[in-house]
Amino acid sequence: MSVELSAVPPADAASGSRLAHFPVALFSTVMGMAGLTLAWLKAQHVGGAPGLPGELLRWVASGLYLFLLAVYALKIVRHPGEVAAERRHPVRLNFFPAISIGLLLLATAWAAAAPGAAQWMWGVGAAMHLAFTLWAMGSWIHHTHYDIKHANPAWFIPVVGNILVPVAGVKLAPADISWFFFSIGLVFWLVLMTIVLYRLFFHEPLPARLTPTLFILIAPPAVGFLSYVALTDSVDPFARVLYFVALFLTLLLASNALRFFRLPFFISAWAYSFPLAAMTIATFEMAAHGGGAFYLNLGWALISVLSAVVALLVAKTVLAALQGRICVPE
Repeated sequence: MSVELSAVPPADAASGSRLAHFPVALFSTVMGMAGLTLAWLKAQHVGGAPGLPGELLRWVASGLYLFLLAVYALKIVRHPGEVAAERRHPVRLNFFPAISIGLLLLATAWAAAAPGAAQWMWGVGAAMHLAFTLWAMGSWIHHTHYDIKHANPAWFIPVVGNILVPVAGVKLAPADISWFFFSIGLVFWLVLMTIVLYRLFFHEPLPARLTPTLFILIAPPAVGFLSYVALTDSVDPFARVLYFVALFLTLLLASNALRFFRLPFFISAWAYSFPLAAMTIATFEMAAHGGGAFYLNLGWALISVLSAVVALLVAKTVLAALQGRICVPE
C-alpha cells in the first residue's frame, strides 16, 4: 500500500508477510457498511422500508468489524514495528480513529435491538475516540514532519469524528457528555475545513489515490445535523444550515462525478460510502421532521445510490484481494 492508500499491483509487491502490511485504513470499510446499515434502518423507520436489509447489514457490519479487529490485533503482536510506522505516517495515522468510529456506529445500529450491548460499545468507542483525538492533535501540535501537502479531508476523522458521539449518546449517557463531544467536533470541523480548503485552493491537487477522500467533506455537516437534532429534538435554523451545507457539498461532488468515475480503485475509495450514508440518513431525518415528500423522495434516491456504491466497493475490494493487490508493501 502506498503513502496514499493505494492497492499496489502484485508485480510491485516485495516478499514478506501480508499481515505486516495489513492497512489500518481497511477499518473505513466498517464505516461504510455500518453507514449503509443505519441508512436502511432509518428508511425502515421513516419510509416504511422492509426491515430485513437493515437487520442483515447490521450483522454483516458487526462481523466485518470483529474480523478486522482480530487481524489488526494480530498485526500489533507480530509486527509492532509496522504498526508504529503507520502511527507516525502523516496520512495513515488519521485512519486509526476509524476503529473507534466503527464501534460508535455499531453501537448506534444496535441501540434499539440490544441496548445493553450498545451502551457498552458506545462507552468504549467514545473513550477510545477521545484518546485518539488527544493523540492526533498532540501529534499535529508537536510535529516535526508535517507539511501543507499532507493536509487532506482524512484529517477530519480523528477530531471531527467526535461529532458522531451524540447520535446514540443522547440516549445512553448524560446530555453534557454528548454536548462535550459535539462541541469538539463542530469547532474543529470549522478549523480543519479552513486548512483543507486552503490546501485545495492554493496548492497542488490531491493525488489520485487521495481524491476519493474529498467525499469526507460531506460527513461533518451531515453528521453534525443528526447529532444536533438528537440533542435538541428539533430542526431549527442552525440544524437547517448544517443540512444545507451538507447538501451543497453533495451537489458539488456529484457535479464532478466523471472525475471520480475515471479513477482506478484504491482502498481510499471507501471514503465515498460513509459520507453518502450520513447524507442519506440526514435527508430521511428531514423527512421525519415534517419536511414533506421532497425529502422522502430524495432520501430514497440517495439510498439507492449509496447501496449501489457500497455493492461496487465490496466487489472491487474482493477482486483486489483475490488478485493480491491489498496488504502489500509500498
